Amino acid sequence: MSDSVTQTPSQPEIPELLPILPINNAVLFPGMFLPLAVSGDTWVRLVDDAALATKLVGVFRRAQPGDTFDPLTLARTGTVAQIVRMLRLPNGGVQILLQGQARIQLQQLVMTEPYPQARVAVQHDPAVPSVETAGLARAALMAFQQIVQLSPTLPDELAIVAANTSQPGMLADLIAANLNLKPDDQQAVLDTIDVQERLRLVLSFLEREREIVSIGQKAQEELSRSQREYVLRQQLEAIRRELGETDERAAETAELRRRLEAANLPEEPRKEAERELERLERMPPGAAEYSLVRTYLDWLLDLPWHVSTEDNLDLAQARQVLDEDHYDLERIKERIIEYLAVRKLRQEQAGDAGARGPILCFVGPPGVGKTSLGQSIARALARKFVRVALGGVRDEAEIRGHRRTYIGALPGRIIQGLSRAGSNNPVVMLDEIDKLSVGFQGDPAAALLEVLDPEQNAAFVDRYLDVPFDLSRVLFICTANRADTIPPALLDRMELLELAGYTELEKLEISRRYLIPRQRIEQGVADRGPTITEEALRRLIREYTHEAGVRDLERRIGALYRKMATRLAEGQELPERIDAGDLDELLGPPRFRSETLLGEDEVGVATGLAWTPAGGDVLFVEASVVPGSGQLILTGQLGDVMKESARAALTYARSRAAALDIPTDVAQTSDIHLHVPAGAVPKDGPSAGITLASALISALTQRPAFKHVAMTGEITLRGKVLPIGGVKEKLLAAQRAGVRTVLLPRANAPDLREVPEETLKQLEIVLVEHMDEVLPRVLHADTAQPLAATT
Repeated sequence: MSDSVTQTPSQPEIPELLPILPINNAVLFPGMFLPLAVSGDTWVRLVDDAALATKLVGVFRRAQPGDTFDPLTLARTGTVAQIVRMLRLPNGGVQILLQGQARIQLQQLVMTEPYPQARVAVQHDPAVPSVETAGLARAALMAFQQIVQLSPTLPDELAIVAANTSQPGMLADLIAANLNLKPDDQQAVLDTIDVQERLRLVLSFLEREREIVSIGQKAQEELSRSQREYVLRQQLEAIRRELGETDERAAETAELRRRLEAANLPEEPRKEAERELERLERMPPGAAEYSLVRTYLDWLLDLPWHVSTEDNLDLAQARQVLDEDHYDLERIKERIIEYLAVRKLRQEQAGDAGARGPILCFVGPPGVGKTSLGQSIARALARKFVRVALGGVRDEAEIRGHRRTYIGALPGRIIQGLSRAGSNNPVVMLDEIDKLSVGFQGDPAAALLEVLDPEQNAAFVDRYLDVPFDLSRVLFICTANRADTIPPALLDRMELLELAGYTELEKLEISRRYLIPRQRIEQGVADRGPTITEEALRRLIREYTHEAGVRDLERRIGALYRKMATRLAEGQELPERIDAGDLDELLGPPRFRSETLLGEDEVGVATGLAWTPAGGDVLFVEASVVPGSGQLILTGQLGDVMKESARAALTYARSRAAALDIPTDVAQTSDIHLHVPAGAVPKDGPSAGITLASALISALTQRPAFKHVAMTGEITLRGKVLPIGGVKEKLLAAQRAGVRTVLLPRANAPDLREVPEETLKQLEIVLVEHMDEVLPRVLHADTAQPLAATT
């Protein structure tokens, strides 16, 4: 940094030709002093010759430091300097003191030997400043005086020198020389010839420096206050010890240490807890980290590291509990009994109480009892139950926990659930695992891989705790509406158990055993509520609900008993029972009718069966032949697979035109429109092929299709019927809709073993392998009207 000006010297006459002295990492302003050590034969000779002549040299900052002279590296603007003092050094160099005289700009390099000399142009500031220049100078002076007052490194005399500087340009140079600026910033000030622009540039540097100095002063004051508080706190503790008073903080840390000794933590968590407790004891209560460390220790000590509940291994009692809570579901119940049997045998043979449990995943539509089944399993095992809702979770930290560096950090949902349960072997239900989302915070499904992997979860590390916790004794149960949206790596770790839905008979039994008693209690008519007859329940199931589960059915039963509760509250008498005929008055007109749903047989309308996340459903495929140019029009938001099935069905129909009595010119003179209501719902899948083909051929041959005959299966170009999935769900949907006959691919015959016997009795199941077997079952033998009338 250049020394400040003490007085304005008389400026010597500046010759047009000057020796050029390049300097590194420094900028000399007019009126400022700069001490400089010069070495090297070239530059020492330059100084010697200048000292014997005019004592003037041209000083330019070199952008790239080096020993060789390169005019391209010199700054655009330099300073003509006078050699005020010169001292020879023992190593052959010289020590000089330079005083800047005026700004100069390089015009022409005349010679480089024995040292550089160049023609220069002197740049003078205006003698009389303008009003605007004077205002800028006054603002710069006030800002500089504030910085001198705040800064511990700038002497107070600088403010006096700046106040006595009359020329605005020289004031800008003085400030730039004494501020803590980088050489590039100082060179920018030197390059600015216009005084007003120079002052504006210096004002911007002053504002930045004022903010830096202000922040530094606040930090110093805060540090001094913290040090003072620490000393006073130490004195206060010494006084309390002398008076025999107990410190609240000491009592708090003593309680934490007692809990640590009683918790009997494993080695690694114990070492971490002791380390954090020692930090807490040395930390003042007012410190920012005090509450964070205390909260961490509370989480660590509250976890059930060695606390577990004893499993109920009485198979008969466990089966009784499962039967009390759920009707049917024999396959699920049998799987739980198998798990208990294995646990019992392992414990008897080897005393192994920590056998790994299965990771079950209940897949089925809403309302079939997936969540309540998990609660029943926990009750049968005499374990605690924890439900973790995963629907919509998009942050990986929800599973693995947040790092303690974040404000408001907490453990993940798994560790939080175990802390609430108070045991290390609860039944943990991961609800709606198929609805996990992926966000910019990470993939929670990937985090669950470690949780659900029996080979890894024995040492699960939550990021908040940062110590391993054993999850191998936890019985994980997952629920999902559909399995295809679960990531494959996650699905590989689970055992799928499907709950397709309930038949009418099963819904009757569930209503009698569970829904009606629960709704009588919830609506306040437990002792005085009327009974619902079997005919009323059947009509309620058929005409007021249309679902795979029993959730809507329970809402309807609740609505009936709310009507009874209203009458009871008004002092009216209640009937002894609710009959089927009373439903119209209590619940309004029926919402669904099987006859209305299916309707009359029509040309070009076929009944299909579909699988949805809410269970099976019935859909209708409509086909129409209109005059046109042979186009195939597809509507109803069909997916790519269904579009390909429609094209395959049309190709099959055209290839069999003669056998099916289809006019040969229909493909050239007519457009074929295929539509699948409802148009707002996207549809896709590989099981609508024979339905599309049946509707298409019905429209082309003008033969009506039977509405009470439903079908499902894929079609090939040769007319073969290929197998499909979701057979149980589709047959239950057909039963609910009042379908009489269902056509299935013959390859799906083994799937009928999963279908309830009641459903198989009510439906006529026809197994087919080719469209030649399908069409006689679906289409009427007689033509409704000639195709010419339609086209």
